[in-house]
Amino acid sequence: MKKIVVILIMLSSLLYSKDLDGKKLFETHCWGCHHQTAVAFGPPFNEIASKRTKEEIQAYIISPESMYKSFGYKRTVMTQFNLSDAEVESLSNYILSYKGK
Repeated sequence: MKKIVVILIMLSSLLYSKDLDGKKLFETHCWGCHHQTAVAFGPPFNEIASKRTKEEIQAYIISPESMYKSFGYKRTVMTQFNLSDAEVESLSNYILSYKGK
């Protein structure tokens, strides 16, 4: 019975993550400082996508305070967001969609 519950939870989280819209998450959380292809307060997504792996992008979204030094920044002003794993996944996929643009 426990296995069935775990499987159902995993399947529902996968279905939920597919419904998440990276663009809407971007507009909600990121647009004030980042734009897709133009420099704003923070770097544009096409620059981020060309320099970082998916794992690095996700780590920075999850904990910018602990990652900024490893990226070579002197400080970070990025807001610490409380996003679910599915939201981080969707947002990082959206950012990476600008690689090469």
